[in-house]
Amino acid sequence: MIPTGLLGGSFNPAHYSHRHVSRFAIRALGLREMWWLVSPGNPLKPAKGMAPLHARLASANAMARRAPIRPTAIEARLSTRYTVDTLRLLVRRYPNRRFIWVMGADNLAQFDKWRDWRGIARSVAIAVVARPGYDGGARASGAMGWLRRFVRPVAKAKDWTAWRPPALVLLHFYPDRGSATRLRAKDPSWHRSYINTGLRDRVTRRPLP
Repeated sequence: MIPTGLLGGSFNPAHYSHRHVSRFAIRALGLREMWWLVSPGNPLKPAKGMAPLHARLASANAMARRAPIRPTAIEARLSTRYTVDTLRLLVRRYPNRRFIWVMGADNLAQFDKWRDWRGIARSVAIAVVARPGYDGGARASGAMGWLRRFVRPVAKAKDWTAWRPPALVLLHFYPDRGSATRLRAKDPSWHRSYINTGLRDRVTRRPLP
């Protein structure tokens, strides 16, 4: 079983904080790889201001260079919109891998708004990375009220492949304050520098659908 992390997001664009937190999680959890699931469209985010998928995937590829990180637009090929559906298909499609869902504390704070969030927790283990300004809201969230009984010791984080979901570990790490919002404000046309020619998905090895 190949221990593999899954970090979902819009990556609009990908930036150094994505890379920084991924490399930290790889070390903390003993991962072989981290997959960046570049979302075709986040149901909780407005479509306005969202760059084309090929540009977001290309920016993720550029940011992931020389790291055990594989950006992928596999959700577009699977035709899934919700994380719970993506996870169920990935678990079946890649039986040689053991997946753990990695997310920031900001996502845990709103996790109970995700479709079938308990189903997500029952599908794979979850690692939550501390994020300045969100930790208090995350710990007081509705989802955490249910998940709290499944929290595992951070000292045992590398043992996650032996855990039976639901299982949650809170990683004590404060990433830098890189922000896709600030990058877009600085350069609203950033996606024009990425060309679709020859772009292949680093997980499926296929051109974008």
